[in-house]
Order: sequence, then C-alpha cells, then structure tokens
Amino acid sequence: MSRAFGVRQVLFPTDFSDVSRRAGRTAVAIAETFGARIHVLHVVPPVTDPTPAQEALPDALAELATDPAPVVATVTGLPAREIVRYARGHGIDLVVMGTHGRTGFSHALLGSVAEAVVRRAPCPVLTIPARAPEEVPAPSGSEPVPARCVACQKPSEDLICAACRALIRGEALERKRKEERPGTAGG
Repeated sequence: MSRAFGVRQVLFPTDFSDVSRRAGRTAVAIAETFGARIHVLHVVPPVTDPTPAQEALPDALAELATDPAPVVATVTGLPAREIVRYARGHGIDLVVMGTHGRTGFSHALLGSVAEAVVRRAPCPVLTIPARAPEEVPAPSGSEPVPARCVACQKPSEDLICAACRALIRGEALERKRKEERPGTAGG
C-alpha cells in the first residue's frame, strides 16, 4: 500500500488548537506507517505578533515525538495560501490538518482554511474534524481494541479504510483532471 500511495513527506499545519493536536497525532500515525517525514508548519497571520507561536511551537513538537525529528517552519501570511505554497515547494505527498467545523455565519465571515487548502493543494489533504472522537483508551482486559480508520473513525484493519483511501485518491485524480483540461486555470 505505501508504494501505491507514495507517502514520503507529510505536512502538518498547526494553529496549536485541540483540533490541531488531534490532527498531529494522525499525521504521526500516518508518517510512522509509511516511513514518511513530517513537516510541521505554523502560519502567523499578517499583523499578528509571532511571539505566542514561538512559545507554543516547542510544546507542539514535544507532543509529536517523531523520529527523525520533524522539519519545522514558521511563516507569515494568509494561512491557506502559505500551506499550499509550502506543500508545493517541499514536495509534500499528504497534508493532514484539523478543521474547526465552522458553519453558517462564522464560516461565511471567517472562511475555512481547510476548505481552501483542499481546493488548492497539489496533493491529497486529510482533514480531521473537530468532532472526531479522541483515541480509544486501552482495554483493561485482554480484548484488543478494534482498529479504526484515522480519517472517519470507522472500524478498519488498515490505518486508512478503503472508502477514505478511495476518497483521497478520487480528490487527487479529480484535481489532476481539472488541471489537465485545456482552457482551465490551475490552483
């Protein structure tokens, strides 16, 4: 499976929220499964003091505990644009990011960074919703915990279930088809 999917570089953009922490754990699980390298990116929006990000970054990295150590970058700009730019510039194979799940007025007012990244990224994007359940605690007895898909949390023997894998591949193929159509503008 790792050869067919070809994941060698995983980008984990973080805003240091609880949703991002969940996405970070998923990014680590995927990277470990595929033997991939993790890139941790924090985008400081324009006209924002970068000091809190510089203070939060070491804690976020400690939670990931990956080997080898992740590639770390902090940039200033519009988050979706900078995430896509980083993915293109560093040959990222998969972006794993949290989504806050805003709807209605707050979505219209604030937009969705995850949605913009999904539309423009040069690679598949796995979004981890805010409502995703936390990790299943270890059982006290001898029964094994059923494996779950990291994307949809449904029971699965694989890290990513067949349905989610097909969705990720389908989005990538559709994006590629759109880019290859004559007369259409890419990303």
